Amino acid sequence: MTDAASPADRGHRMLARVADYQFGAGAGEALFGDREALEITRSTSGRPRQVHAPDGRLVTYNTDGRFTLGVEGGRRLVDALAEPAYRVVVGDDSEPFVRDGKNVFAKFVQTVDPDVRPGDEVAVVHEDGDVLGVGRAELPAEDMLTFETGMAVFVRHGAGE
Repeated sequence: MTDAASPADRGHRMLARVADYQFGAGAGEALFGDREALEITRSTSGRPRQVHAPDGRLVTYNTDGRFTLGVEGGRRLVDALAEPAYRVVVGDDSEPFVRDGKNVFAKFVQTVDPDVRPGDEVAVVHEDGDVLGVGRAELPAEDMLTFETGMAVFVRHGAGE
């Protein structure tokens, strides 16, 4: 049986499968559902590199086969995935710093998805639900909640940048 889908359709399905694998069922549709509005930049070898929507960058597809989130991608995941999936929640003390792209420290983490592991891409969310930034978890979830010192999330992009 041959795949009659166009190369663009196959590429879109591949990106959606990677998102579902990395973030859970439904993430691919949340990130890439409006495929006509998406702009996919490619490397010189033709491999997908960045995916942009009209509102901003959704993801970058890295050479390790995983995505790094853009702020708009973080917003889409937060809207689509059941709480607390891939979220690190902070309060007012951290809000202006994270918006400016500063890192999240463990003592300021209020709640976190219990399945978060170091290296996972996460959305940093204010306690009122607003996405403040996106980045890479540096600690496991349990340690984010118990440590008084140390970086919990390396913030790659703040929502105010």
